[in-house]
Amino acid sequence: MTHEFSVVELMLNASWVVQAVVLLLVGVSITSWAAILRKVFALKRVRRLTDEFERDFWSGGNLQTLYESSLRRAPEGSPMERIFASGMREFLKLRERRITQPDALLDGARRAMRAAYQRELDALEVNLSFLGSVGSVSPYVGLFGTVWGIMHAFTGLAALTQVTLATVAPAIAEALVATAIGLFAAIPAVVAYNRFAHDIDRLANRLETFIEEFSNILHRHAGAAGH
Repeated sequence: MTHEFSVVELMLNASWVVQAVVLLLVGVSITSWAAILRKVFALKRVRRLTDEFERDFWSGGNLQTLYESSLRRAPEGSPMERIFASGMREFLKLRERRITQPDALLDGARRAMRAAYQRELDALEVNLSFLGSVGSVSPYVGLFGTVWGIMHAFTGLAALTQVTLATVAPAIAEALVATAIGLFAAIPAVVAYNRFAHDIDRLANRLETFIEEFSNILHRHAGAAGH
C-alpha cells in the first residue's frame, strides 16, 4: 500500500461529510470501549461481592447480625446484600407494628425485595442500551458516509475527459473507510452487549432464587413468632 492510500491521507482528502461521519464514529467507538471496560469491571466486582455475601448468608450466622452488617456496607455491598437488607428491614418493621400473621409479614418482605430487585437490575443494565444502539446504528452511519463519498467522487469524475482506475480508486477507497470504521465501532459493541446481557441474566436468576429461598426462611421465622 502506497502513502497515497494510507487511511490518514484518504481522510484528509475526503469530503467534509465523510470526515464528519468518520470523526463521529471514532468518538462513538471510544465512548463504547470506555463503557465496555467499566461494565467488565463492574460485573466482575458484583459477582465477587455476591459470592462473598452468599457464603456469609449460608454459613448459618444470625440474621440480625448479618442485617446490621449489611446496613453498614450497603452502598459498597452486592445487589443480593441490598435485597436481603430491604426484605429484612420490612420484615422487622412489620413485626414492630405487632403484625403477627405470617402471610402479612411475608408479603411485605417480598414486595420490598422485589422493589429492590428491580432497582438493582436497572443499575446492572446501565449503558447496555447504549451498546445495543452503537452495534445496530454504526454500520448504517458508516454506510451513509460511504454512499455520500461515492456520490461526491462520481460528481468530481464527471468533469474529467479520461477516467482510469488510478483516478477512481482513491475516491472510492476514502468513501469505503467510513463503512470500515462503522463496522469497527459496531462489532465490539454487539459482542459486548450479548455477553453483558447473558451475564446480567445469570445474575438476575441468582437474585430471584435468593428471594425465594430467603422468603422461605422468613416464612419459618414468621410462623415461629406467631405461635
